[in-house]
Amino acid sequence: MEVKQKENGERGQFFIEKEGVLLAKMTYVWAGKDRIIIDHTEVDEALKGMGAGKQMVSKAVDFAREKGIKIIPLCPFARSVFDKVKEFSDVL
Repeated sequence: MEVKQKENGERGQFFIEKEGVLLAKMTYVWAGKDRIIIDHTEVDEALKGMGAGKQMVSKAVDFAREKGIKIIPLCPFARSVFDKVKEFSDVL
C-alpha cells in the first residue's frame, strides 16, 4: 500500500489509490507556516482492518518531521493514533 500526498495551497491530503480509484484519504489544512491540522480521515471498506489509516498518519508524521512543522490532530481517528503511538509525539 503506497501512501501518496497532494497539496493545493492551503489544503492537502494523504491518500491511497488503486488503479485510479481513491480508497483512503486523510485531509489537512495549513494553520500558518509551521503546522497542519488533520481534519478528516476516510477509509474504504476494501481497506478496513489493513492499517491504511495508521499508514496515512505515519506519512503525515514523516512529512512534518521533514518540514520541521507540527500537527494538530482534530480528526478523532488521527487523535487516537497519536494517543497510541508515543513515537509520534514529537510532532504534536
